[in-house]
Amino acid sequence: MTNEKAEPNWLKPTLDYTPLAVFFIVYMLAPDISKSTPLLTATAALMVTTAVALLVSLIVVKRIPMMPLITAVIVGVFGGLTLWLQDETFIKMKPTIVQALFAIILFTGLLFKKPLLRPLMSAAWPMDNAGWHKLTLRFAWFFVSMALLNEIIWRTQSTDFWISFKVFGLIILTLVFAASQAGLMQRHALPKE
Repeated sequence: MTNEKAEPNWLKPTLDYTPLAVFFIVYMLAPDISKSTPLLTATAALMVTTAVALLVSLIVVKRIPMMPLITAVIVGVFGGLTLWLQDETFIKMKPTIVQALFAIILFTGLLFKKPLLRPLMSAAWPMDNAGWHKLTLRFAWFFVSMALLNEIIWRTQSTDFWISFKVFGLIILTLVFAASQAGLMQRHALPKE
């Protein structure tokens, strides 16, 4: 018998996107509510909201999922450095670090012949082994591309542009990329029983 509860459908999207929404809203309102730079204020709000999201997960399902925990640690480290050193560079590098970490994890799994997307998504997308290998490889390269794109954008564009890219661009690109994999998933789909 386990202590874990079934996860309600609303929980994952709420916990994934609420900190990001709060980050964006506070950034937009920060000049009116704080004397520090808007990005520093938004970073503090992101850190608090991320911690609250983990607490909500713990209360609702009696556990903290691994990926949100890893993201929260990275937010804590890079957000903490941003606030402590009063340097926006660290929070702007966070998406690069997260995307690169995902890519490294997926490439490492493939190196050991373990397509790590399968245990995460096989219930939603039943596919054969070749399909999982290809999909994992494609997602790994996608994460590398997103890490590089984040680096280019934060180093060459304004903070306002980077905020829009982080909040909207990364999500849209990820959804478009995932949708573009439908053909692969159909070709490698397991027959329905």
